Amino acid sequence: MQINQLAGQILLASPSLQDPVFRDAVILVCQHDDEGCMGLMINRPRDIGVPEVLEDLGISISDSCAKMSVPLASVFEGGPVDDFRGFVLHDGWKIYESTMPVTPDLYLTASRDVLEELGRGDGPEHYMLILGYAGWHAGQLEAELFNNDWLIAPASHQIVFQEPPDRRWDFGARCMGIERSQLSDQVGHA
Repeated sequence: MQINQLAGQILLASPSLQDPVFRDAVILVCQHDDEGCMGLMINRPRDIGVPEVLEDLGISISDSCAKMSVPLASVFEGGPVDDFRGFVLHDGWKIYESTMPVTPDLYLTASRDVLEELGRGDGPEHYMLILGYAGWHAGQLEAELFNNDWLIAPASHQIVFQEPPDRRWDFGARCMGIERSQLSDQVGHA
């Protein structure tokens, strides 16, 4: 697969991946070029809700936002890099000050304006607030792919926003025609 084709794809940690940080991880690749790769884990909700994060940032929240409960409005662990940096992964309902397309249906925003709209209850219909990210320097992800550490699945609105977080790995694998039981935790090359 060419480098420019990985952006907008899903990485599924293979059973052979021994790194405990990424065990069973489902990562949406948001950016991938000759300098490296940036992605967000989308299957690890934290024990904190969106209203608490907005309050910590000094953003006013409406009554409807304040009543959101975990896991309905969970914040997600995006990866081990810069775990206080926030991102909002959302559908294309509205484009914000700092928004980049990931796929034709998924957008990533890192500006405060989307958080303020979420606080007012006016934000995107489907979104995930994610803290931290996964990053790879040039050639690192390609080496991990060659080592069979990751499976590549298609990204979709369904896997990101409709499947429960604990079932996203299995859903992504099924989209590839694979069941977890068919995979080995042994590394090999044909």
